[in-house]
Amino acid sequence: MLSALRDKVGQVLLPGDTFVCQPEDTLSLSASARKDTAVCGPGLRRSGDRVTVCVSGLLRHKAPNVFWIQAHGKRYVPAKGECVIGIVTAKSGDVFKVDVGASELASLSYLSFEGATKRNRPNVQVGDLVYAQFLVANKDMEPELVCIDGAGRANGMGVFGAGGLMVKVSLGLVRRLLAPGSELMADLSGLFPSEMVLGLNGRVWVKSSSLQQTLIITNLLQSCEHLSNEQRRALFLKGQTGGAVTGSRLGLPCVHNCGIFMQKITEYFVLCIGNYGSKIGVLIASFEISI
Repeated sequence: MLSALRDKVGQVLLPGDTFVCQPEDTLSLSASARKDTAVCGPGLRRSGDRVTVCVSGLLRHKAPNVFWIQAHGKRYVPAKGECVIGIVTAKSGDVFKVDVGASELASLSYLSFEGATKRNRPNVQVGDLVYAQFLVANKDMEPELVCIDGAGRANGMGVFGAGGLMVKVSLGLVRRLLAPGSELMADLSGLFPSEMVLGLNGRVWVKSSSLQQTLIITNLLQSCEHLSNEQRRALFLKGQTGGAVTGSRLGLPCVHNCGIFMQKITEYFVLCIGNYGSKIGVLIASFEISI
């Protein structure tokens, strides 16, 4: 089976493609990989003595025997241990309901924060952004989030989002940004001093020293997914030196003529009524930029 998988590395596989496992082959997500062990990652599933492809995409390999499917998807499927950016949509007793972009809402207990007790409850409001990790992610159970690690520390998780901008990108782009030694992340870091939070559910939060720089980074981030390295660097250089930055595909405003300009901002607040009568304030900014 290992030789059959290696022969298909870099090729496009479709759901239903099957590889037959030998009796001595063992697939595990937690055990260390040995020479005779195949480790299945996202997109591959074992059923008996067979390995079946679940999603369409490219078969990737990492030494020694780690295999997974690199797929271009926008619909997020929760997985245990993954860190995501969620939006608090409702309070239900001692549990917060969080939208993570999946088919159902995830639950977040108020005790799942660092230092939280029954008397010392965290200050979480409807509409807040939370960076959390999946503790339970099973197709037969409700997803459950926590904002602490195994030692009870926040470790960067919790409520955040003041003064920044969150955008939605593809799942593949987020994994490219999180990859060790990512050239795309290095190019983004060299534009302007900024803070960035990446969720494996395809949500990216960006905050820079000014609103103009934040918009430039988000527009460049959404425009560079399908560009080559040379095209991306040329686009980044153009945005950094004051050229026109275009190509936003998700409805965000594009910034033109980033030299001397006048910026007019009109903010509209849309009040939505949640399932439990809670009012959710959604901030929509309309930007009109001219010289």
